[in-house]
Amino acid sequence: MTHTTATRALLIANGSGIVFGAIMVLSVLLGSPAPMNFALDLIYLPLDGAQHLSDGPTSLLTAVSGGIMLGFCVMGWLVTHHIYRRDPSLGGRIIGVSFFTWYVSDSAGSIAAGAWFNVPFNSLFLALFLVPLAMNRSTRQQTATTKA
Repeated sequence: MTHTTATRALLIANGSGIVFGAIMVLSVLLGSPAPMNFALDLIYLPLDGAQHLSDGPTSLLTAVSGGIMLGFCVMGWLVTHHIYRRDPSLGGRIIGVSFFTWYVSDSAGSIAAGAWFNVPFNSLFLALFLVPLAMNRSTRQQTATTKA
């Protein structure tokens, strides 16, 4: 994978996180919880309509965590665009460590909350970031080896 392709993939991955975070916040702000109701029901299998976004603490935590996700992915977008693009080693470390930290803490919390099915979703989201980083790194190392 070329550096340009890896950068584009990371921007797309961050964009998807921005969209999902915005959906979380907007579901509370607009009082239209259908997308979050489906996501909660899916995470707490089976799909039976038993889980739903409720008023009060659940809505608050949805808005807060959606806002955190939105901000985190905006930061990831900016790191990708301004740092990773010019310095893939530094940018890759920042992105990789940050998303791995999110993955471990979010997945552990999901399991503790009985939402084990969130771990595969987290794994897919993490792969959106780590695959381009890993593929670009191996390509850069091969290019450096052949030039030496």
